[in-house]
Amino acid sequence: MIYKVDARGLACPEPVLKTKAVIENPDVDMVQVQVDNDAAVENVSRFLTYQGFQVSVDSHGVNSTVEGVKKENDGENQPETDINASAETGDTQKMVVMIGSRTIGQGDDELGKKLMMSYIRTLKEMGDDLWRLIFVNGGVYFATEGAELLPDLMALEEQGITILVCGTCLNHFDILEKKKVGQTTNMLDIITAMQLADKVISL
Repeated sequence: MIYKVDARGLACPEPVLKTKAVIENPDVDMVQVQVDNDAAVENVSRFLTYQGFQVSVDSHGVNSTVEGVKKENDGENQPETDINASAETGDTQKMVVMIGSRTIGQGDDELGKKLMMSYIRTLKEMGDDLWRLIFVNGGVYFATEGAELLPDLMALEEQGITILVCGTCLNHFDILEKKKVGQTTNMLDIITAMQLADKVISL
C-alpha cells in the first residue's frame, strides 16, 4: 500500500515524525513524503533508510518528494536506526556531548573560542566513552567548510564517533551546503540520543 505525506512548511522534526507515524502501519509498502527544504530531505531519507526502505529523491525547485520502498526482509537483516544502535557492553559508557555555541563561558569571546577549540580537540581523551557529538545553534559552524576544527571532527568520525549536526540550525544560518562532516539531524534524533545516553554534557 502506498501512503503520501505532505510535510511541506513543517519545522523539524515534524517531517520525520509524520513519516514515522505512517510507516508504523505494517501495511505500508511505499511512502512518498513531500518536503520543501534540503534538511528535511536528508532527515527523512536517512530515517527511512534506517527503517529498511529503499530511498530515492525527486526534486523540483524547492519542493522534493522522498520516496521509500520497503525492502524484502528475510529475517537476517532487521532494520536498526543508527541512533538506536547498541554500544559495546562492559565498562564503556554511552556519553553524549552537545555543543551549542562557538564559545565556552562568558566574559571574553576570544578566550571563549580558544577554550571551546581546546575542549573539542581534547574530546579524543574520552576514549570509547564518547558515543555521540551533537552540534546545534552556533555550534554547527564547527562542522562546515573552512572550520579550523574540521580535521579534528573528521578524525573523531573516523574513530567511530557519530556526529549529529542540527539541520534546522544549518538552514537558519544558510550553511547547509557547507556542512562537511557528520549527519544532518533533527530534534527527534537528538532527544533519542540523550535518552539512550548514560551521561549528557551540554556546552
